[in-house]
Amino acid sequence: MVILNSILLILFYTLTPALVIHLCNRYKWIGAIGPIMVLYGIGILFGNISWMGEEMAVAQDIATSATIPLALPMMLFSSRFTHKEMGMQLMVVVSCFLSVAIAVVGGYLLLGHHMEEGPKVGGIISGMYTGGTPNAAAIQQMLSIEESTYTLINSYDIVISFLYFAFLFTVGIRLFRRLYGERTHVNLSDNDRKALERDISQSKQNPYQGIWQKSGLLAMLKVIAVTLGVVVISILHTLLYPEEWFMTVLILTLTTLSIALSFVRPIRELRYSYDMGMYLIYIFSLAIASMADFSNLDIAGGLYQLGFMTFAVFVSLTIHAILCRIMRINADSMVITSVAFINSPPFVPMAVGAMNNRKVLITGLSAGVIGYALGNYFGVLMAKLLSLL
Repeated sequence: MVILNSILLILFYTLTPALVIHLCNRYKWIGAIGPIMVLYGIGILFGNISWMGEEMAVAQDIATSATIPLALPMMLFSSRFTHKEMGMQLMVVVSCFLSVAIAVVGGYLLLGHHMEEGPKVGGIISGMYTGGTPNAAAIQQMLSIEESTYTLINSYDIVISFLYFAFLFTVGIRLFRRLYGERTHVNLSDNDRKALERDISQSKQNPYQGIWQKSGLLAMLKVIAVTLGVVVISILHTLLYPEEWFMTVLILTLTTLSIALSFVRPIRELRYSYDMGMYLIYIFSLAIASMADFSNLDIAGGLYQLGFMTFAVFVSLTIHAILCRIMRINADSMVITSVAFINSPPFVPMAVGAMNNRKVLITGLSAGVIGYALGNYFGVLMAKLLSLL
């Protein structure tokens, strides 16, 4: 029975994205929703009705931990990096930190005083919403917060993240693009702009047609070989650093090596590289959504904590949007850096797929790595600040 369940789970996680892609291409109304949101909905439904226990947890862990290290190099190989964007990246990162700080302070003044460990909760979500779950876990140890409180934080984060993505992927991205006007960065060269327009045009078509032909299979094998080489080197590099730095070093190394290889023309022009990476992101989206077990949530027992976290996420998004508008940052760069901070770098490719804009992938990953690196310091600093209010 265990073996049968495992086989069924493997088939579910690997084949469902293919079915969803087919439906999105065949039916316009499903295509308007987008593969990411459809997979999110299927994953949440499956996670809350599935009869499988331990096998499902193992499958989820494998699907979420294995897909991202493979997907990032595949998607980055086709990147076209320009130094003109570095100044813009610095501005949006500063905007993210400032937005989270203001939102957390405001949420604490409204709701935090009603919680026994309000300052500590504020510190943890500050690290979580600028870095990610590894930062939140580290800050929890540093601040010695109650385990029950920390468990609630992680449970509520699933609900809030779903609402956050639901807003962005249904109306948020379109709204921000309309308000900001310019979709791409104004400093792009003519060649980069034409290449981006070509990528966007291609993304609206079915990219997997012909992938199972002989030439397509050979192209896939080339992508897999180069990707595995980058992943192995990156993992070996992480062994030189303390274990708690694993995720930060891994993401940074993967990003650096992949960007370097993107300057090698044969690598940059590998067929199906980006699309294979995107398919892995679809698997990741399905797996991460299936982890949302709403039956374990104690919403009534922690309304102030839930409200505090919800306030921090959506107010920080609003403030970040206002600051980026003032600084004339384009809408897609604003959105992708918000995703990188609120949900961490592994979710960046998922958002890139929803936006159909490969150009912001590097911007999002760069911001996310900085958030990973500084999230622990920022979280502890915010906890100390909140304790004085």
